[in-house]
Amino acid sequence: MVKDIVVTAALLPASEALSQLVESIVATVRAAKDVLIEKKSFEELSAYLERIIPVLDELSSTISFKNESLNNVVEILEREINAAKQLTSDCSKKNRVFLLINCRKIVKRLEDITREISRALSLIPLASLDISSGIKEEIDELSKSMLEAEFRATVAEEEILAKIDTGILERNFDRSYANQLLILIAEAVGISTERAELKKEFEDFKKEIEETLLRKNLAEAIQMDQIIALLGRADAALSPEEKVSKYFNKRNSLGNQPLDPLDSFYCPITGEVMVDPVETSSGQTFERSAIEKWFAEGNNLCPLTATPLNSAALQPNKALRKSIAEWKDRNTMITIALMKAKLSSNEEKEVIDSLGQLQELCEEREMYREWVVLENYIPVLVQLLVSKNREIRNRALALLYLLAKDSDDNKVMIMEVHDAIDSIARFLARRIGESKLAVALLLELSKNERICNYIGKIQGCVFLLVTMLSSNNDSQAASDAKDLLENLAVHDENVILMAKANYFKPLLQRLSSGSEDVQMIMTKTLAEMELSDYYKLVLFESGVLDPLIQLVSHVDIEMKLVAARALQSLSTVPQNGLWMIREGAMGALLDLLYHGSTSCPSLRELAAVIIMNIAISTTNDEAGQIEAPLLENDDDIFKLFSLINLTPPNVQKCILQIFHAMCRGPSAADIKSKIRQTAIPVLVLLCEQSDNAVRANAVKLFYCLSEEGSDSILSEHVGQTCIETLLKVMTTSDDVEEITAAMGIISNLPVGQITQWLFDGGVLPIIFKILKDGNGLSRNQLIENAVGSLRRFTVPTNLEWQRNAARIGIIPVLLQLLSSGTALTKQHAAISLAQFSSSSTALSRPIDGRGRFWCCSASREIGCPVHRGICVVESSFCLVEANAVAPLVGVLTEPDLGAREASLLALLTLIDGEKLQSGCKVLDDANAIDAIIKLLGCSSISLQEKALEALERIFRIFELKHKYGSVAQMRLVDITQRGTSSMKSLAARILAHLDILHAQSSYF
Repeated sequence: MVKDIVVTAALLPASEALSQLVESIVATVRAAKDVLIEKKSFEELSAYLERIIPVLDELSSTISFKNESLNNVVEILEREINAAKQLTSDCSKKNRVFLLINCRKIVKRLEDITREISRALSLIPLASLDISSGIKEEIDELSKSMLEAEFRATVAEEEILAKIDTGILERNFDRSYANQLLILIAEAVGISTERAELKKEFEDFKKEIEETLLRKNLAEAIQMDQIIALLGRADAALSPEEKVSKYFNKRNSLGNQPLDPLDSFYCPITGEVMVDPVETSSGQTFERSAIEKWFAEGNNLCPLTATPLNSAALQPNKALRKSIAEWKDRNTMITIALMKAKLSSNEEKEVIDSLGQLQELCEEREMYREWVVLENYIPVLVQLLVSKNREIRNRALALLYLLAKDSDDNKVMIMEVHDAIDSIARFLARRIGESKLAVALLLELSKNERICNYIGKIQGCVFLLVTMLSSNNDSQAASDAKDLLENLAVHDENVILMAKANYFKPLLQRLSSGSEDVQMIMTKTLAEMELSDYYKLVLFESGVLDPLIQLVSHVDIEMKLVAARALQSLSTVPQNGLWMIREGAMGALLDLLYHGSTSCPSLRELAAVIIMNIAISTTNDEAGQIEAPLLENDDDIFKLFSLINLTPPNVQKCILQIFHAMCRGPSAADIKSKIRQTAIPVLVLLCEQSDNAVRANAVKLFYCLSEEGSDSILSEHVGQTCIETLLKVMTTSDDVEEITAAMGIISNLPVGQITQWLFDGGVLPIIFKILKDGNGLSRNQLIENAVGSLRRFTVPTNLEWQRNAARIGIIPVLLQLLSSGTALTKQHAAISLAQFSSSSTALSRPIDGRGRFWCCSASREIGCPVHRGICVVESSFCLVEANAVAPLVGVLTEPDLGAREASLLALLTLIDGEKLQSGCKVLDDANAIDAIIKLLGCSSISLQEKALEALERIFRIFELKHKYGSVAQMRLVDITQRGTSSMKSLAARILAHLDILHAQSSYF
């Protein structure tokens, strides 16, 4: 630090004096960087001073000898620069609070110094000096700028000073006001808001004042005392012990009885103690509101002296107001001290009244709340929380809330009472009035970090708070519960508890923006939680997908693994799976599947499970709304399928399920056509897998691909070994879906050598057992596939297969299925019966004639009314003998067109060739003809054509055309007008049978 200039400018050569000034400026500018307040103002002054240095250097080099004209300039500069240096030093060393209180003086001093330096520069005799024009211009510009410079305290500083002035003027001694003011000061001057730091700073502030000579200026000393008294109300200003000692010293000096008010305290108009006394022009004092009302009613004379009054000349009677306030405070302090014993009364009414009075006092002034705390009411109020009287409990909660508000010390005191926080938390489970008070109190208490941590650990507390969020009874309670949960969410343990209570907002915030350690904790929580489908969907709607996809792509294997587990859990909901497709999550998941770490095989398995869940979601009804496909292109499809041969069984199983789902989704036909040729050879081999899960899923996918596929592909790759495998599945598997799929494959395989392998392998008894076991929701498709498989063994071209099927009792089972099966089951059953019936004519045994001696011969056998021979179900497969006609007619009236058409085909076998007359009679007796006529009006052209074929035969019979012709006529005419060409021709022929058209008509 450069020493202060002690030799006056008058005794030094001008050049030496100017050089010393430059040194002082440099030292001042350097010191200004360390000031604790008004940094910007000091920076501005430093900028001016730095501009002066080259001016002084120029003057110093120009003026070598004593120059009387510069003496005054140098003296002013010397004085003001020294003043700036001293101010800089003070603002670098003194207490920060003290500096802030004096910030207005500091900026005023800076402005004065700047303007004095400007005046000194203006006194330089520029005309007589041999200096450059540039320096002259700089001096003029600098002098002008410094003269116009204005320095102001910051907005924050001005606001603080205004609050101090207001607090002193209004005698605001509330602790909360002082606390807030001290915090504002700390933030403004850059010190910690920790209690210990604030107390130290306040003590230093008081010492700073004592060490100055402010008390020489009485007004300034009084102001500083008032500031100390105001800030001294803050929690940080006194230790708890100092507060207690100070309070009881004052209270013990007051006596034990309240004092009556002085007569002067009463308003002459209202007769009540005044709150805001004002003095009128007559010298009398009244309550402000009372005298203003007096004037408003048209009175202009003094109520006491009857002298004229000036209504605009009301002056606050500050002395009287202060006396009334001191009297009231004294009585309140005594009242609070005496009231404590009443709270232990056995009279509930007395306790309630005392609590009510105490609550009014606490609501009136913050200082009264402090006195209540100092009188140690908190343990008493906590004890009242277990009262049997609800009103006592509610008032105790309300009072504790008032005491806790804005006081960290009081919060801690409540917590330190045994079981206090737990008792308050238990109110959350009570009726709305009590729970509302409890949650408001807990919210206030949670502002203390230690208590906040404790609240979260109370069993069931977080759950009850989450429950309150959806409360329809009180919006304020729900809002407080939400705010309390936000406070509790500073601790990860509480965030986890909230998530387990289905409140996910804090968890999702940490998942998105927390540190990696926090993200790991939150993701593990998600992965381990047992969530319902509803809340899994809620999580997706709340934005859980994006952060999880980012974490799945994280470089850390453990992070990838945990994120994948969470996605696995959440992806089981179909809507979430579709959401993942829509948001483009498949790319990251496929990458994880293709490039999963060899050191962590479970990661690849998890990726496969997630993709499987997503694929299954595409079979959902809502899947049609998704525009993006599961796999973007053919390369992805074949690349994924190729993994089947490169991955372990757990992954193979998932990939098979993925393709099985895709083959049942919106793009099923396209997927099947693309992979059928590649997949079937692979699946045939996988059906022989020793791993039951892989085999089952291979069989199911094989079934999907065998539907509507090319017979050549199936014939090429399905050999006898494959057939044996499928039969083994049906006899050994416990998986109904796998058995169903295996039976479906058999149903879809081409007829030929494969059928013989099946027959030789014993498939008929397996089919019979499945059909015999009956229907059920879980077995409907199995029954359908079994009956479908049976059709290949009922073809009339192979009597051996037919006989074996009939011999084991298939036909009666088929009849049962006509009544109880699904539509497809009935269709398959009717087709098999039709095929059986096609062989009946040839298999019906002729009836033996009578012997010569009729009396000695056996009675004549009764033949089949249709086949005119002896028919046995097991050997001739006769529909009449099997009582199949009625069930088949019944199917004709059912809604499914395929079942109706198959049933009609079976019935048509009864009226072929020579069986027409007898067959038609059987149909007539079974009421089948009416049902056939009604088929003319169905929507299926194929079924209409078959119905026309049946009627063309039936109406060759004279009796039947007269009996049913009129019923069929209008439908036939309609077909001749709107049917296909072949149908028109056939309908015209029938109309000719009915004599509606000429037999030789060629119109149709």
